[in-house]
Amino acid sequence: MRKLGPWSVLKISFVFYVCVLVVFLGAMLILYGALGAVGLLDTVSGLIEDLGWSEGFEIHGDWLFTRALAIGFGLVVLWTLINVFVVFLYNLLSDIVGGIEVTLSERR
Repeated sequence: MRKLGPWSVLKISFVFYVCVLVVFLGAMLILYGALGAVGLLDTVSGLIEDLGWSEGFEIHGDWLFTRALAIGFGLVVLWTLINVFVVFLYNLLSDIVGGIEVTLSERR
């Protein structure tokens, strides 16, 4: 491979990292629902109140998920830009070195 298209890498990386974000948020939603159904979230809230760290402490799912979504979109943009930067570096190095040569042979 001699060159990689930065625009192609940008599009594919963005779609890939958005899919990773959707999977992560889906897993977080399932985990939050399961912990809420078991009653662990209420137990943790009660424990924090009993320890005196905070009065009237509650775990709010909407707060957690909006922050996770904001941080996730920030990471999607960051890692997409990192991939594009790496492609530019690869293209510069392949101009100097000559790229990667792949040789395929048939088995007989």
